Amino acid sequence: MSRSDTIAAIATAPGRGAVGILRVSGVDALKIATALCGDLPKARSAGLRRFREADGSIVDEGLVLVFPGPNSFTGEDVVELQGHGGPVVLDLMLKAACTAGARPARPGEFSERAFLNGRLDLAQVESIADLIDAGSQAAVRAASRSLQGEFSRQILALVETLIALRADLEAAFDFADEDVPWLNGPQLQARLNDISAQLKALLKQATQGRRLREGLTIAIAGQPNVGKSTLLNRLAGADAAIVSPEAGTTRDVLREHLVLRGLPLTVLDTAGLRDTDNSIEREGVRRAWAALSQAELVLFVADDRHGLTPADQTLLAQFPVALPVLLLFNKCDLSARPAGRFEIDGHPAVRISAAADLGIDSLIELICEHAGLVEPEAQAFTARTRHLEALRAADAHLDTANRLALSAPELIAEELRLTQVALDEITGRFSSDDLLGRIFSTFCLGK
Repeated sequence: MSRSDTIAAIATAPGRGAVGILRVSGVDALKIATALCGDLPKARSAGLRRFREADGSIVDEGLVLVFPGPNSFTGEDVVELQGHGGPVVLDLMLKAACTAGARPARPGEFSERAFLNGRLDLAQVESIADLIDAGSQAAVRAASRSLQGEFSRQILALVETLIALRADLEAAFDFADEDVPWLNGPQLQARLNDISAQLKALLKQATQGRRLREGLTIAIAGQPNVGKSTLLNRLAGADAAIVSPEAGTTRDVLREHLVLRGLPLTVLDTAGLRDTDNSIEREGVRRAWAALSQAELVLFVADDRHGLTPADQTLLAQFPVALPVLLLFNKCDLSARPAGRFEIDGHPAVRISAAADLGIDSLIELICEHAGLVEPEAQAFTARTRHLEALRAADAHLDTANRLALSAPELIAEELRLTQVALDEITGRFSSDDLLGRIFSTFCLGK
């Protein structure tokens, strides 16, 4: 649809509420708002007005705010009408705005116009949706930092460094007869290594931001009666699962959504893994294995009094090779062994007592490390899967350039160009229409 259209949408959540907001943006926004409520207040000052339909009948009374372009959210003239939050009232106001010349906005179209008009880059625009959808306080702060441009500034700084190197490289090729010492080997590699180090650090931060946004799915697995449900209850801080000394009482997969140290978690408590003749328990075991295929990390629980038994080893051998597993040795209060972290054949492990609340902090610390949350939270910014893919692609092109530095420097320029293209996709300097369509279609109406 044309960007010359004036768009309107209800900007508050569906349902009844104390306040409802109608937002209008575009070249005719002021004219349409005048048709609805008469003379408008001065810019950025609230004015009390009555809102009318096309036939002049009064619909509501509330505040009007005018934000002239280009200094508005969308970069266009924007008017907000703040009335009462009844859905019928708001629908009548939207209908009146459309009768006066607006059209209903598509999901995310206000944010899309902010991007297309240069008010925000693509990473900042996406952080608006992330801020709205944030599932923890840490995720809110990370999204806010992205909205303020922290992620974008680091991307742009990397791009500027790349541009400087590309310019020097092209100049060296244009003046090949001149002596350009840095082009001949180590100094070129040093500059490439410096850019690569910055990019890898940024990728690490972006991975942390993605985890804060999307969270982590964890499955608790192991033989019956090793304390899996007790561990779920301890992590949840509530009696989410039935705990019994009778083995095999968990028959279905229990899901709990938690936030631990700012990290959103979906924890799956599964049935004890064993062969059984009980048809109901056998179905529970089947569902447990299915749940493991959904997990990004498995907490495999064993009884610390017995260690890893042959049956445990058999179960672990059936797990997918690529599935990360953290070994937990529960009931250390009964084995009299100290709680805390240790290693088994180079693999991380934790000795805990879910019943006595021992070693749980060490467990949470390891989970956060697995999720990449090892940097101070104050440095985190929100990131999405597409951002990580772009950063990894840029990193791969840089690695290729580094390998070519000593053998074929004339081929480096193309790899550096591809590196820059990958980074520009993050902020939207280079973005396909299909990509923009996928991104903005996930936004709310009126945002």
